[in-house]
Amino acid sequence: MSLSFLVHTPRLWLVFLLSVSSATLATEWIDYPDDGTATLTHYTLPEGYIAACGCTGASTLYPTVAMSQYAYGSSTAYGPACGRCFNITLLNSYTGTPPFIPNVTKSVVVKVIDLCPVGGAGWCSATPDKPNPSGQYINFDLSWPSAGIPDDFFPSDEALYGYTDFGVWNVSYQSVDCLQNWAGAKHPAALGSVDDGSSACCPANPTGSANDTCPSFSDDNGIPPDTTTSDATSVIWGGSTPSFRHALLPLYSLFVLCFNCLGYLVG
Repeated sequence: MSLSFLVHTPRLWLVFLLSVSSATLATEWIDYPDDGTATLTHYTLPEGYIAACGCTGASTLYPTVAMSQYAYGSSTAYGPACGRCFNITLLNSYTGTPPFIPNVTKSVVVKVIDLCPVGGAGWCSATPDKPNPSGQYINFDLSWPSAGIPDDFFPSDEALYGYTDFGVWNVSYQSVDCLQNWAGAKHPAALGSVDDGSSACCPANPTGSANDTCPSFSDDNGIPPDTTTSDATSVIWGGSTPSFRHALLPLYSLFVLCFNCLGYLVG
């Protein structure tokens, strides 16, 4: 099919783009249990950042994580994992020989506010048919260092290993009620989402009900439930940086519109 044919038939061009988009967005997500094992990595999340779930920037003052993409349930923005809380317990280091087993049990209750994208053979690369390098189907990417987590949360033995950060841990996780267990639940400004007009969806305590749980952005492309709160919307937007993923949908729409208009002008 030539480009000139598509330009002179703008409606066909639009249908073609939407068809390709729909075909590539349909996804089978990982169906994971409420309790199980996973891997844990960590990444830097600036204080006040508005990540993929659209959570209020104040949520980053408390323990938060990004979840591996196929478990998170979305290809670009909000997904069913947004707002869920998990109690994560360190088991042993994946890296290091021999594996490091801490002599104290350390746990933290975290809230999912971001997506850890799939790609290559990384820790967030698990799909329904392929685990990550540790044999796990879920990876939690912990926002750390964090004001809500002690600096010594990750134990180590520098004398034996020569370094203090193992980078990857094997962990156990348990799904927990956010309002009863997450540190940020007692602070209204850390709950709910910031309405950015397209993808804000960060329930205070998702239950699985369609009324308070984000849909899959990729599969449904629907409108997420209204999880904004007056305290959430009062967060200063200027102190945060919107996620690049939030810009994909409007940019895609603009791309389609430009080609549509171009076809009419040339025709």
